[in-house]
Amino acid sequence: MSTHINAANKNDIANTVLMPGDPLRAKFIAENFLEGAKCYNEIRGMYGYTGTYKGVPVSVQGSGMGMPSMGIYSWELYTEYDVENIIRIGTAGSFHDDIKIKDIVVALAASTDSNYIHAFDVPGNYAPCISYELLTKMQTASAETGIGFKAGNMVSCDVFYETKEDWWKRWRTMGIMGVEMEAAALYMNAAYNKKNAMAIMTISDHFVTGEKVSAEERQNTFTDMMKLALETAIK
Repeated sequence: MSTHINAANKNDIANTVLMPGDPLRAKFIAENFLEGAKCYNEIRGMYGYTGTYKGVPVSVQGSGMGMPSMGIYSWELYTEYDVENIIRIGTAGSFHDDIKIKDIVVALAASTDSNYIHAFDVPGNYAPCISYELLTKMQTASAETGIGFKAGNMVSCDVFYETKEDWWKRWRTMGIMGVEMEAAALYMNAAYNKKNAMAIMTISDHFVTGEKVSAEERQNTFTDMMKLALETAIK
């Protein structure tokens, strides 16, 4: 057992793990997409399950919100359970008219306003980015399923309730597609531990139009994103 995950042994968790921020989304995926899913973690209500998808073992583990929480769970999966691939599945906010509500976006890179990088004592700036191996697998999965996506630079932010109304426009100027809260920490952990990581998000909020989806939709819909991640996981 690790500090925050109570799987009895390494074999309880698959080589590839899908990580939604919401633990109830992990439960939804286990119950609706995985065969023979068994719960291996309930500590702090952060559910983790392992089952099979089309005969291939896959795990799904809640990460919680924000980079500190993602940093903890992904680190333990990589270092204490020998997980090789983590695919974040979650939600994001769009900064552009042509990236619409319910579009699927992939973070090729994760800009950030966080100081998470200080843990690695890097003597300068660092650009967290996707694992090319997972990206190519997802491109194959996309072609086979017909589920499209848009890819580019996202920003991972520490603060959800910003006090400056137009803060996001500065990021948009630099071509950032939108905002989320976990990818940068995941990508840094993967890089340091020589593992693979990818972040796939569905747009749930739109900074230009003001559109939002409901909390229930965030938890129980966005199934195209889930299917694309699962198809990638078994490649």
